[in-house]
Amino acid sequence: QVQLVESGGGSVQAGGSLRLSCATSGYIFRRKCMGWFRQAPGKEREGVAGIWTGGAIPYYADSVKGRFTISQDNAKNTIYLQMNSLKPEDTAMYYCAADRPSCERWWFADFRYWGQGTQVTVSS
Repeated sequence: QVQLVESGGGSVQAGGSLRLSCATSGYIFRRKCMGWFRQAPGKEREGVAGIWTGGAIPYYADSVKGRFTISQDNAKNTIYLQMNSLKPEDTAMYYCAADRPSCERWWFADFRYWGQGTQVTVSS
């Protein structure tokens, strides 16, 4: 049984930082595309960052480039999202997604597995 468990969300002031984690179990971690998505109330789910675990190749939405960093730990079967210089518009539920054969158009939400989400709230 595949499980994705996110953690690390919370409430911070604008300019602050958070680090999200997505621990996987029952899942072949290597050579797949994984991603982070977010959804704010009343808005569609949007891709934030993707990573090709075969070579730790990152991809980012324009809105987070230079502020967010996606990374992986193969030994722990975990991906991370380091979020710096947070803005109020980053407030959303953040979801981890896994199991896509490539990261082409990674922002499409057609991943097979999803976590339960972790809330990030940024106050001004």
